[in-house]
Amino acid sequence: MELGAFSVSLNVADIAASKDFYAKLGFEMIGGDPAEGWAILRNGGCTIGLFKGMIDRTTLTFNPGWTQSGDTLEAFEDIRDIQARLKAAGIAITREAEPGGRGPASFMVSDPDGNPILVDQHVDAPG
Repeated sequence: MELGAFSVSLNVADIAASKDFYAKLGFEMIGGDPAEGWAILRNGGCTIGLFKGMIDRTTLTFNPGWTQSGDTLEAFEDIRDIQARLKAAGIAITREAEPGGRGPASFMVSDPDGNPILVDQHVDAPG
């Protein structure tokens, strides 16, 4: 199962301070809008998202349909199919994507230690 691009979504108290801190570590802003409370930063192949008031906890994030550099893949498994496979494997879905259809959607699971994992598809799946 290919989950797509990986990033860590950080719950931050002060987005400007966090953005400045990560800039000192070599991260450059590649997306988002700090005025809206979010920014996406990249350093080489590593991507992080800074989110103020949008997520409760730091979260592992996967984006089906995207390469690590954010390009859309020609072929990939739709998020609803991934969700169904995980449910069939006995993994509890803590926030479900609506079944059926295609296109942008998201769902969440938690690992055995309660760490949130967001699977967030931004593009239409082929087919």
